[in-house]
Amino acid sequence: MDARKSEHVVNELDAFAHWFAAPEPSSAGHFLALTLFAEFPDTVRVARDMTATFLQGAGVEDLVDDARLAVSELVGNVVNHASPDRCLAQPGSARRIDVTFKLWPKWLFIGVADEDSTPPVLPAGEAFSPGLMGELSEAVLPDTGRGLLIVQRLAVAVWWTPEERGGKTVWCRFDLDGGTTDRPH
Repeated sequence: MDARKSEHVVNELDAFAHWFAAPEPSSAGHFLALTLFAEFPDTVRVARDMTATFLQGAGVEDLVDDARLAVSELVGNVVNHASPDRCLAQPGSARRIDVTFKLWPKWLFIGVADEDSTPPVLPAGEAFSPGLMGELSEAVLPDTGRGLLIVQRLAVAVWWTPEERGGKTVWCRFDLDGGTTDRPH
């Protein structure tokens, strides 16, 4: 393995260790957890606004637009598509959405949790080559299912984890090393 690949593997393992770590006040990180409800008419707007407020307060203004769009897509997916598991559904109750931000000196992790254990359909790759995208009209692109593709284009990594009690969390990671050389485009 050449030095560049080795460095990439080390960086990915380091990022994974920080994603998995429980937040500690002395860790030089910034953390925020929000609970929203899918039935409120302004849930997606509140999630976007809180994303901007959190990142601006932490001094990461250059990431605000991409992170707001990613959160908007992830929360919008819950609002429009998630149905709570039977064990979590309660008659007359609202669907819960938990948004988690973990900002470390080198990474921003964003997680959006819902009460639906159905795995998200993460796009496997580009539907069209990047060179063709500028020449294709909106008519040939799908009407739905672009949200996770957008998040994959903005973030360095996108994945999901099942929750023990039911439901799932969809995660994305942004690197803050000053460059986006590892960003897939």
